[in-house]
Amino acid sequence: MNIKTAEIRHEGGMRFVATTGSGHSIAFDDRADDTGPGPTETIAAALGACTAMDVASIALKKRQDVTSYAIHVRAEQRDEYPRVFTSIDIVHEVEGPDVSEEAIRRCIELSAIKYCPIAAMLAAGDTTIHHKYVIRSTGLVPFEAEGEVLVTGPYTRPDPIRR
Repeated sequence: MNIKTAEIRHEGGMRFVATTGSGHSIAFDDRADDTGPGPTETIAAALGACTAMDVASIALKKRQDVTSYAIHVRAEQRDEYPRVFTSIDIVHEVEGPDVSEEAIRRCIELSAIKYCPIAAMLAAGDTTIHHKYVIRSTGLVPFEAEGEVLVTGPYTRPDPIRR
């Protein structure tokens, strides 16, 4: 079992600084003081970073020559407390010469259903996650493509999928 730790210290007002077990620090704040992101913003960012690392790693193994990669995350929270995310759109924007739409779709699928623990934790609760892509292949036969790979959650059991 892998254990993650964090220590959070109050620095006044609504500013808190979390120091992770690996020694990295993240400052949190509310909108009033605005010296750092709010906790839910960091969850959305963590989801984007988690799936991005998976997709980049798998794309490299699939020999996809990705020259530009951006992830856009849009998370909606309900108005009632607790203000959980109800819906999240993740759009993977990938560009490169001869990038394969099929390969990138598979990278996103593997991240969504097997590798990204943040996606699994959110999809296990009340959150629906739409995993989408925009691809620009700039090779000899350039093309653009976009679409949705799959939807995970809500209440999707986060068991490993063996394929």
